[in-house]
Amino acid sequence: MIDIAIESGADESKKENKPVGKSGHSIVIPVVEEQAHIQKQVVESGRLRITKSVQEQEEFINLSLTHEEHQVERVPVNQYVDTPPPAVRYEGNTTIIPVLREVVEVRLLIVEEIHITKKQVQTQVNQPVTLLKEEVKVDHQNIGQADN
Repeated sequence: MIDIAIESGADESKKENKPVGKSGHSIVIPVVEEQAHIQKQVVESGRLRITKSVQEQEEFINLSLTHEEHQVERVPVNQYVDTPPPAVRYEGNTTIIPVLREVVEVRLLIVEEIHITKKQVQTQVNQPVTLLKEEVKVDHQNIGQADN
């Protein structure tokens, strides 16, 4: 009968106490452990070609424009007054400016009033506008891959 001693690299302190068989020989069987060492490596697997272009296109945009117009109207009054009226008065959107004339009697006669009415007018117009549009094209190129 032979005694077998198993040695492990992790247990160095037990090397001194090896069992010995009856014949005085000991057999050492080393215990081996594999370890994996993994590394990563960047490998180019493909390329991209990106092409960007800008295109112009002209479109018509319907706009609503607002502007003011004034209508001037002369209103005859021919009325005598004892005191001068205010220089200007307002009635809604209408501005009224009295026009005076002195009479020989030194009485004031309002000959007429000028009525100026303001109103807003909206018109629709088609206005050409140039718009820019970007387009991007991506081409993928494979590198080093076998077609299976």
